[in-house]
Amino acid sequence: MPTVTVQGKTFECETGANLRRVLLANGVDLYNGQARVINCRGIGSCGTCTVEIEGEVSPANWKDRGRRSLPPHDPKRNLRLACQTQVLGDVSVIKYDGFWGQGTVRVG
Repeated sequence: MPTVTVQGKTFECETGANLRRVLLANGVDLYNGQARVINCRGIGSCGTCTVEIEGEVSPANWKDRGRRSLPPHDPKRNLRLACQTQVLGDVSVIKYDGFWGQGTVRVG
């Protein structure tokens, strides 16, 4: 089973699990500010669950690439939408500040 490390926590999940669901189920504070209330609930349209991921995950799908190509995101940055990402192996996740997680300061 893959391990996920984020904000000082490490936990296991099933291979192929949705990263957003895994993070929320394990008490990770995924959303910043009002994004906790105003988000798309995992359909990939809002971009507020953006995180940096190191490790083995699914390739970015069209929703992930499309949303991150729009401001305030920068498609050249190594970020992903947690809601559109499957965990395939051990991963380390970094959350950044900013409403959409597009900032430069680590959160948690």
